[in-house]
Amino acid sequence: MDSLTTPKQRWSLTSEALAKFLTCLDADAARAGEQYEHLRLTLVKFFDWRRAQFPEELADEAINRVIRKVDEGETLRDVPSYCLGVARLVWRESLKRPESQRADLEEIGPLAAPSSENEEDERQVCFERCLQELAPENRQIILQYYQDERRQKINNRLALTERLGIPLNALRSRVQRIRDRLEQCVMRCLKKNGQRPT
Repeated sequence: MDSLTTPKQRWSLTSEALAKFLTCLDADAARAGEQYEHLRLTLVKFFDWRRAQFPEELADEAINRVIRKVDEGETLRDVPSYCLGVARLVWRESLKRPESQRADLEEIGPLAAPSSENEEDERQVCFERCLQELAPENRQIILQYYQDERRQKINNRLALTERLGIPLNALRSRVQRIRDRLEQCVMRCLKKNGQRPT
């Protein structure tokens, strides 16, 4: 069997692989964390501008592919440019998926902006109520996934993967499903209370 037909070896993000990647960004850990967050935000915007359905997930996928290259020994001279090139490939691949089709704003119709502080309070009440309706483990996962900033957020997510015994991509999928359920619950709550969900 030649090398083109052999199945790819399964790879998952490890703290060692992430550390190698961060070192490529900057030798100083704090600056590397800041550069990582800046790079990720740039990629999220890249996908958002191209109307990708899940810009954050695609940005994470692009970064993971670059981390894998670094982990496998690839030497990168310009990490941000390389990441952008990988992001273009990830975006093209995403266009082939059926879920990548986003509705145009004209199809959705006008959305009402919150007209009062009372509506914002109602949204917050619905969100907190729906958060409490989640299974305790799911509530803990989603709260830990989004808490903190920069390097600490990355560490939280890696700790979650280790605690749950799943790769980072599986964690992202799980968090997306929890977010979808949470969003549907909030929309139902707002509708029930006579609010128009935005």
